[in-house]
Amino acid sequence: MELIISVIIVFMIIGAIYALHAKDLLSALISCGIVGYSLVICFLLLKAPDLAIVQIVVETITLVIMVAVVLDSTRKELKEKKTLNVEGVSFINIRFLISLMAFVVFAGLFLYFFHEAIEQLAPFGEDTTRMATTYIKNGTEDTGSANLVTGILFDYRGYDTFGEATILFTAVIGVMTILRLKGKKGK
Repeated sequence: MELIISVIIVFMIIGAIYALHAKDLLSALISCGIVGYSLVICFLLLKAPDLAIVQIVVETITLVIMVAVVLDSTRKELKEKKTLNVEGVSFINIRFLISLMAFVVFAGLFLYFFHEAIEQLAPFGEDTTRMATTYIKNGTEDTGSANLVTGILFDYRGYDTFGEATILFTAVIGVMTILRLKGKKGK
């Protein structure tokens, strides 16, 4: 599994580097999508389907919105055509051919690794309680809480809960600041 994750991380790095050096925004967005969807596969391989679901939803919504914005804001079409005519003879454009082949290779690799990740998940309906067994058996005694969920959130996962609360608080403050700045400009 470590080898598969290492290969996926290499593809993520390549996608991120390409996104930085892409000549047009649409290519950069697709490269960012490769990075995001590769992260989904990593989450599945690490047996975190809840994170994978959240990542795929957020990545898809973000990608759709960003592609819509790019397509709406840029009206120029690429001047490069799929075929070139030289002295009356049509030839396939090499850049188009290379791009098409790269897409097919990346799509094939993505589907292969996605299939491998799905195969390693537990069958649907089968419970896997690696950490939950400890929480269920010792949670009430260790935390002293009558409510097991509260005990887990604030004792076992206290730092994680604190981090999530901090992120939510920061996001709310950021949104309020942006809305307040827009409100002041309108007056």
